[in-house]
Amino acid sequence: MKRILIVDDHPPVVRVLKLGIEDAGYDVDTAANGSECLVKLCNGHPDFLITDIDMPRMGGKELCLTIEEQFPDRTFPIVVLTSRTEIEHRTWTTGIDNLLFMEKPVSVRRLVSYIGKSLEQPDRPVAAQ
Repeated sequence: MKRILIVDDHPPVVRVLKLGIEDAGYDVDTAANGSECLVKLCNGHPDFLITDIDMPRMGGKELCLTIEEQFPDRTFPIVVLTSRTEIEHRTWTTGIDNLLFMEKPVSVRRLVSYIGKSLEQPDRPVAAQ
């Protein structure tokens, strides 16, 4: 079973995403911030990672940059959930492969569809619908 890791500090968001993704047949693990996520990554990589941007201790931007540095052979896709739509909040992703922004509020159905398409074709990123 494919494992999805959700990184978000808002329990209601985590609960909704977790239920929707589990209903689609995936195993879901969670972390409340980037620091907790990095500990989990050291114990095994997920097949797919979903992260919020604004979190305490370590936010999504720092998490993604740290993953890029510490896990240069990363194969799992990353989706960054954000309500920030300005282009300057996305320029830091230049050079990070297999990363996609999705604007909040996100449709769980759309996210699950993207997960499925990405995991079916792991060698190339899939554009979000």
